Amino acid sequence: MIKLIMLVVLGSIACKSLSGHWPWELMRAADRSAAEARARSLLGVSRSATREDIIEAHRRRLTQVHPDRGGSSEAVHEAAAARDLLLARLSERQLR
Repeated sequence: MIKLIMLVVLGSIACKSLSGHWPWELMRAADRSAAEARARSLLGVSRSATREDIIEAHRRRLTQVHPDRGGSSEAVHEAAAARDLLLARLSERQLR
């Protein structure tokens, strides 16, 4: 058991020294980028989309999935979450 713990610790230190990030930071970044990719796919925007592009894509998506047009409220919530995520990431990038 001690050997396993030592291997995990040494592996974590090696990851930090090679990539500059701890393993759990890399996993979290991968999850964030996957969520962002899903949001971009849902709204149909590129990585270089501006704030206005994201908002317009959200409006287009809402016209497709709105409950009054045969869609569902869940799809509306997904579109809103995608918009919010992409706008938050855009703001993060602009602050850097």
